[in-house]
Amino acid sequence: MAGLALVTLIVGGLVAVRLYKNYGDPAYDAQVVTYTDIDDTGLTLVFRVTVPEGGQATCVLRARSRDGATVGTRDVLVRDEPGDGTTQVTERMTTTGKAMIGEVLRCVPAQ
Repeated sequence: MAGLALVTLIVGGLVAVRLYKNYGDPAYDAQVVTYTDIDDTGLTLVFRVTVPEGGQATCVLRARSRDGATVGTRDVLVRDEPGDGTTQVTERMTTTGKAMIGEVLRCVPAQ
């Protein structure tokens, strides 16, 4: 019984670490403002990121087509800007086909 509890704790811990790595630190919250200039080769994504004072974030962007397929990804380094801790970023993404949506998958502390 104690062995099962130990295994459950270990598996739960591994799942928690995996989720944290996949979805990021809540201190680095990102929100899409808009996506524009959509054509067959790219789109422009505007998003806001909360970055702690003096910090930097790496944000993973994704563009998807009408059928949901990924047609572009990009990693973007975002630096804290003076002010309220929120930085607005405008980034042109290159795609392999026509995108229908631009997303910020996650932002994590820059390494």
